[in-house]
Amino acid sequence: MKNLNLFIAFILLATIVSCQKGENRLNASGPVVQNPESVVPKTKINAFIYDQLAKTQHFEWKAANDSLLWSALVQGDSVLAVGYQPAGFTNLADKMHTVNVADESWKSARNQLMDLVLRNERKTGKTDKDLLVFKENRLPYFTVKVSNIATIKALRASNLVRYTEPIGYGKFMNQGATKSGLGTESSVLTFGCGTNIPTPGLVAGVDYTNITPGAKQSWNYTYHKIPQAWARSTGQGVKVMIIDTGVSADQDNLGANFNQGASTGRSIEKLVTFPGGTPADLCGHGTAMSGALAGPRGTDGASAGIAYNSNLIVVHAAENVVILSSESVQGVADAYVLGGDRADVKIISMSMGSIIAFNPINDAIIYAYNKGKLMFCAAGTSNSSIPNWIGVIYPADRPQVVAVTGIKDNLTERCVDCHVGREVAFTIVMEKTSTATTALSLAMTGDAPSTVGGSSVATASCSAIAALVWSKYPTYPKDSIIARMKRASSLANNKSTTFGWGIPDADVAVGQ
Repeated sequence: MKNLNLFIAFILLATIVSCQKGENRLNASGPVVQNPESVVPKTKINAFIYDQLAKTQHFEWKAANDSLLWSALVQGDSVLAVGYQPAGFTNLADKMHTVNVADESWKSARNQLMDLVLRNERKTGKTDKDLLVFKENRLPYFTVKVSNIATIKALRASNLVRYTEPIGYGKFMNQGATKSGLGTESSVLTFGCGTNIPTPGLVAGVDYTNITPGAKQSWNYTYHKIPQAWARSTGQGVKVMIIDTGVSADQDNLGANFNQGASTGRSIEKLVTFPGGTPADLCGHGTAMSGALAGPRGTDGASAGIAYNSNLIVVHAAENVVILSSESVQGVADAYVLGGDRADVKIISMSMGSIIAFNPINDAIIYAYNKGKLMFCAAGTSNSSIPNWIGVIYPADRPQVVAVTGIKDNLTERCVDCHVGREVAFTIVMEKTSTATTALSLAMTGDAPSTVGGSSVATASCSAIAALVWSKYPTYPKDSIIARMKRASSLANNKSTTFGWGIPDADVAVGQ
């Protein structure tokens, strides 16, 4: 009997050990790591973000500890972006455009990390497809739904991981929790939307000039010698991609009437990378940027864009001007990859941004930059979540892009909501000191002009000036185009830490 009891005890012990070993294998390298009993409140997370911005003018999630990052993740939409690379790989930024994630070493690194996620999320019997959120592009990162702090700890400890980021927290950061535990969407997600309607009371000869064959020229064009530059270049042969909120299906000047009057022989494409979206603009911002950059010089009385003979691609990549949701992060990253892969695209203009840096977008910007694209980004336009003390926002603060801001017609004050800083390269006149009237563009429908301001219209306008220059010098590389614009700007000999090289003179930049 004693021997039998010993045998049973041995079997029980062996079973327990076996189970523990299985559990250890399931959870990477140790016992189950329990989630914290409480999350870090959003107020503390937000305070941490703004504190980092105050100290460095930049915020990335790598500055957060595991507990804070996990708290942001579970109080958002639980979407975690994981950047990866094979062990020992170096200088990825220089090689981003040559990486093939289907190669064995990259595929192995990715699969090892997906297995790690599955183990730590305790998804037995599941595959990576059960956790993946967005379709993977050609860049080395993936997005997964994560709820366990053990997953974060394991990923951050891996030498295969470049970054782990809760890319959807911003969508919920400014609202309280609901019964479900998630926050309601932040009101900042409507910023910049719904305002693109015709502006009443615009005065001929003051706010615009009537030009042939039957169009309107915005009041601010004269400050950049746009009419003089038009004598030698109108943007013909240059294709510009706008990454924004899409294009209104009801604006004929960006549709069936894109070629009219003095604007002929060009093309417009309307694409979408925003997950679940269509090319249609439900916000109004993308339509306004498209009109300011490339609206036709037509016969119907509408406002003409600066590069009125350029070709245009408008990508609906985000739901509004502020990049905060995981869908927008993915949409913007996919848009930059799309632009990078299009050999016919020379310029990419994006008048959107965020106080939070997103490495999936960084990867995509580097990819497009390495592919030879000239990229302009808005320095920032203030709202309740983006105070102007922050300076130049993300991604305009990245070295691969050209940051643009706006200035008043007194040529000394930035526009009311415009951000400035040492990263700014060019400044566009786009706001009247006396009346606060901003630059003319195309409304969501009809020919009566709307007006649009901030660093947004400054960026679209600067991109259009670059299109004028590149049209005149089609064989030049992107650096030569920027060099011509710098030499033609008001602060060419004394770059400012506020306004960069200053106000570009399009006539001088285009040259004789």
